Amino acid sequence: MKSQAAVLSDQQPAPRRRRRSGARREAMTGWAFMMPFALLFVLVFVVPIAVSVRESVFAQVGTGDSLYGGGNLTSTFVGFDNFVHVLTNTRFWAGVGRVGLFGLIQVPLMILVALGLALLLDSWLIRRVGGFRLGYFLPYAIPGIVAAMVWLYLYTPEISPIVDLLSHLGIHVDLMGPGLVLFSMANMTTWTYTGYNMLIFLAALQTIPRDLYEAARVDGASGWQVVLKIKVPLVRGAALLAILLSIIGTVQLFNEPTVLAAVNSWMGADYVPMMMAYNTMMGQLSPSGAGPASAISIVMALLAGVLAAIYALLQKRFMR
Repeated sequence: MKSQAAVLSDQQPAPRRRRRSGARREAMTGWAFMMPFALLFVLVFVVPIAVSVRESVFAQVGTGDSLYGGGNLTSTFVGFDNFVHVLTNTRFWAGVGRVGLFGLIQVPLMILVALGLALLLDSWLIRRVGGFRLGYFLPYAIPGIVAAMVWLYLYTPEISPIVDLLSHLGIHVDLMGPGLVLFSMANMTTWTYTGYNMLIFLAALQTIPRDLYEAARVDGASGWQVVLKIKVPLVRGAALLAILLSIIGTVQLFNEPTVLAAVNSWMGADYVPMMMAYNTMMGQLSPSGAGPASAISIVMALLAGVLAAIYALLQKRFMR
């Protein structure tokens, strides 16, 4: 005899069973399409984070019976000692201060320029947007280390056409000196990422219904009023995304100071935290090894998360 569940299943209408079967097939198809991304995401994102967190509580300690430990290094659990060293290291906080000053200079300037370019391309002044859009985006397509080396050439006094031109004008300036190097790095980063952020704003502007512009013009609004009252308020979501990405990118500042430090020894191996993490990993700073380097990276990741969350909350509060 059939069980009660089997009898009830047979009594269900055939269309309902077919719908459920179709829904299961659609779900399985969706998971199948998502699986390659999920596997790669876990492999290149989740696993490295997990490994870094594990390494941060270990350190390479010399072992052996001789005076110098026998020359053997053993991975030893040290708990939060690596984090304590990072948080009490004045060189680390000096680097964080430089990154903070860099962000205060560079991020607002880049966002304003990117927004201005996007508004210009979205206006009636530009007829062939494609060429300008590609031209503004091209710097982002250049690898960061290559762009930094190009700017290093432009900043080096002996060979720089920019410095030579300024000298002929009676302006003698060291673009890689202690007082200007942060501004020089800000210029490099702005040149690279302005086009990228411009595309974020331009995509947001192109989603605004054109009916709003026509209605505003019928009501007698000028071009500037359309920009300030309609376009700028409606790209706040894009501005949030661009600024959050810029904050995260600022915390990860590495290429520009590393290239400039190669010819400016006064910058040292720990000018910014990411340089400090790399040189700690490579044994150029003490304590060295994967553990202390991972601790620096994790602290900076947490700091980036806190800054991004604070900005998001502030914008949500004051932009209602």
